[in-house]
Amino acid sequence: MPRWKALPQELDPRVRQLVVRLRRLKDHSGLSMRQVAARTAYSPKSWERYLGGRSLPPQDAVEAMARIGGDDPTRLLALHEVAAEAWTDGRDRPAPAPEMTAAEPETGPEVLSAGTENTRFTRRSPRIALVAGTVALVVAVSSAVLLAIRLEGGDSKAAADPRVPSAAAGASSSQPEPTYTCRLKRIDGRWYAGNSRTQDAVLGVRDGGPEVAEAQCLMRRAGISPGGIDGIFGPLTEQAVKEVQKRADLIVDGVIGPHTWKALRK
Repeated sequence: MPRWKALPQELDPRVRQLVVRLRRLKDHSGLSMRQVAARTAYSPKSWERYLGGRSLPPQDAVEAMARIGGDDPTRLLALHEVAAEAWTDGRDRPAPAPEMTAAEPETGPEVLSAGTENTRFTRRSPRIALVAGTVALVVAVSSAVLLAIRLEGGDSKAAADPRVPSAAAGASSSQPEPTYTCRLKRIDGRWYAGNSRTQDAVLGVRDGGPEVAEAQCLMRRAGISPGGIDGIFGPLTEQAVKEVQKRADLIVDGVIGPHTWKALRK
């Protein structure tokens, strides 16, 4: 099996889960990148981008990899849907290229073909650059002065204005973290703990909320300790999920999906 390169640190955890699953399916298939490309409609370079976390694979590619690796396409497509939402949030998209300005001679009008308008713009470029530099200097000085004023009188202003909490006020007025309880009840042959009735939420490390607390309660009911019932998907919860998947003869990846929910609610 190939030694995969580390995924980019800035990659969203939801996208990371999908890429890790696709890598495992490729490893499980025993196929090379060229062989995978031959069985799908996507080139080896495309698969290198998908499995390297540099590009989000389309649904057809995800479904094809599920068939190659012997996984359930529905489960993998659910992960893809969550990853697509994270990808379109803009967190994993490259920053836009800077717009051309008069201060960038390498891409400025000088490089363009000669003409009346280009010549006029070239003559004005030094003046525009000087004005822009002056404005930037004024803005920088103003920002430094405002920062000094805020640092000096920030505490008194925060005390006078309730909309600007100080550090002490934030510590004393911070809302307590939610607490969860396990109110186990069996309905229509399925177990519920009173925190969430989801059947298909995809959860992994760094996730949190009532869905995580629901899974923790159900794992504790099955005799597997997830740590505390705190609604935080940490390392102990991940190990407990893997134990549930191992008992249910599922793919052991530590990610809760529709199949793991079905095993938990039995």
